[in-house]
Amino acid sequence: MKEREFDGIIIGAGPNGLTVGAYLAKAGLKILVLEKRFELGGGLATERVTIPNFLHDVHAIYHMMVDYAPPLKDLRLEDDYDLKWIYPDLQVVMPFSDGKHLALYSDPERSYESIKKFSTKDAEAFSDFAKWSQEAMDIFLAPATYVNPMPSLDQAAKLEANPITKRDDELTGFTPKQIVDDMFENERVRALFLYLACMWGMDYDLEGLGYLVPLMINRGWNFRLCRGGSHHLAHLMSKFIYRSGGMVLTNQKVKRLVIEHGEAKGVELEDGTMIKANKFVCSSLNPHQTFLELVGEKHLEPEFVTRVEEWNYSDWSFFTLHLALYEAPRFKVAESDPTLNNSLIYVLGYESEDDLVNHFKAIKRGELIGGGFNSCFPSIHDPIRAPSGRHVGLISQHAPYNLKNSGPELWYQVRGEHAKRCKEVLRRYAPNMIDENIIWDYIGTPLDTENKFADMRQGCFKQGAYLPLQMGYFRPNEYCCQHSTPIRKLYMCGACTHSGGMITFGPGYCATEKIAEDLSIEKWWPENQYVKLGKEAGLF
Repeated sequence: MKEREFDGIIIGAGPNGLTVGAYLAKAGLKILVLEKRFELGGGLATERVTIPNFLHDVHAIYHMMVDYAPPLKDLRLEDDYDLKWIYPDLQVVMPFSDGKHLALYSDPERSYESIKKFSTKDAEAFSDFAKWSQEAMDIFLAPATYVNPMPSLDQAAKLEANPITKRDDELTGFTPKQIVDDMFENERVRALFLYLACMWGMDYDLEGLGYLVPLMINRGWNFRLCRGGSHHLAHLMSKFIYRSGGMVLTNQKVKRLVIEHGEAKGVELEDGTMIKANKFVCSSLNPHQTFLELVGEKHLEPEFVTRVEEWNYSDWSFFTLHLALYEAPRFKVAESDPTLNNSLIYVLGYESEDDLVNHFKAIKRGELIGGGFNSCFPSIHDPIRAPSGRHVGLISQHAPYNLKNSGPELWYQVRGEHAKRCKEVLRRYAPNMIDENIIWDYIGTPLDTENKFADMRQGCFKQGAYLPLQMGYFRPNEYCCQHSTPIRKLYMCGACTHSGGMITFGPGYCATEKIAEDLSIEKWWPENQYVKLGKEAGLF
């Protein structure tokens, strides 16, 4: 590297680090993004983990905020580059052993008809929820993702003053299960919507985060696939950074942050290279990495160190099984309706809400059971992911990080047997998914997630559990909730900050807004239309 001095240094080239880099590079700052791994993108990872020419999204696959995320529009990745989103009409199918099924479509009216086969009352409840949750998404739930948080009591007062968001705020003290059970009466309908509510990290029986349930469920018929794999999005964001005069370097191991007189001055790499940051440093790593490993306790107040040490990671993650297939699955439920073979997501292995709850309970005990999971066969919708006539598949199951009485290392011994159990569950619903149809497979465990992505401690893909005191104004703590930190000119932008994980680009966007404000940078990007709508409604 010829240049050893930059305006801003960003540690971590995941979706949020790339977001900060893209906006501020185009704003005219000399930006350097450093990535420890050989490949940039973080969770936006698409790899050939089975055999050549089969593309597997080994982490993020379902993109839930494409219709709201500001960077996707501001960076003009669809207009000036070749980014394309695939939005299947049939979003989720939950088949049952008796041949019946539930289906969610991009059009809620079609979902209504599917639910009505199980319960007219539940179909009406869904219709009401779909309409209301979309209104709540537009004026608060989505824009709140892209606005730095205010103190909880202040936010609650604003929500109470609006009839749409008042309903959402009233859910805060309830668990996801209580909310779903109150809304629906049929056990199978409850199973589907509780799965959607808890799919991305919500604890089914935890109080205090009920306001997030409408967001999680609403996204259940708004998932997109990135054409060519999720990594293609990261690749295009890095192109944007380079074209804007910035730089992204991989295989760069940061040893420490250079702190002088309480101010971030740059970084030192493990090979001794010193890189100066004239204006700021921004970390997309988790709190322990950022403060205890890179900053060091000697630069921090004891009370702040305690708050960092109190940060909790999830006790569960995902067990994944990636499949290279000779042919696509043929589901039993599709024998009378072939279109049911074209769903984006299949939720398999749960015949009732009790089945799902028992699976969640087993996870808390650190036990592996033959539970259900979600599965996807993206090559059905995006043929370039596999050779002609072949397909790729994914099984993604909630699983504990620490296995009972053994810890995480037992995963090395049991991974193969558990993969067999998952295949057997898939085969019950799609009989052609026999071993002879599987060309090759690749297993990923919660321990593998931690080993592959060092910021995802305990396999926690959100860099921190979703808990009442780890959200909003307390994510990751009251000192860093605005993406600035007690160290001057040091910022945070990872999933451990507001607004969390799931490739929403929210943490990166919010960090960008804060840095731009602090540095008096003239914004080249317009105010997000949904944030503006929320402000007009008096919610921000």
